[in-house]
Amino acid sequence: MAEISPVTIRRAGRGDVPSIVRMLADDPLGSGRERVEDPLPESYFRAFEAVDRDPNIQLMVAEDREGAVVGCLQLCILPGLSSQGVSRGLIEDVRVASHCRSRGIGEQMVQWAVAQARSRGCRLVELLTHNSRVDAQRFYKRLGFAQSHAGMTIRF
Repeated sequence: MAEISPVTIRRAGRGDVPSIVRMLADDPLGSGRERVEDPLPESYFRAFEAVDRDPNIQLMVAEDREGAVVGCLQLCILPGLSSQGVSRGLIEDVRVASHCRSRGIGEQMVQWAVAQARSRGCRLVELLTHNSRVDAQRFYKRLGFAQSHAGMTIRF
């Protein structure tokens, strides 16, 4: 790993949406799902407002020393009956800007999310990564995550 780049992890604001969408689109899977246009489709801003209102969802960004958004993730706290009624944390949409990868930014964000989930009473943190994202799988295993489930999706 190269030099660690310290970042500030903060709650995302509406003005961060374009940067987040660009990061989501910056890989082979995301480029087929996302629409990076100027202006962005309003659907992104409606989704941001819904996420921002939900007390169990935290959409976060990592900001570098110059104030540029260089990473993002979403942490969802899911209450449930399983495991004696404990909540679980779900980490989604972890991205680091392509020009900032291998600097420890993703690790800082994931560690923040795990600590935040623990502080909110979660006894388990889960995440999903696509089968084709072999580097991401290696990264999550290095951080202590174990491949414990087979994820399945259905798209409409």
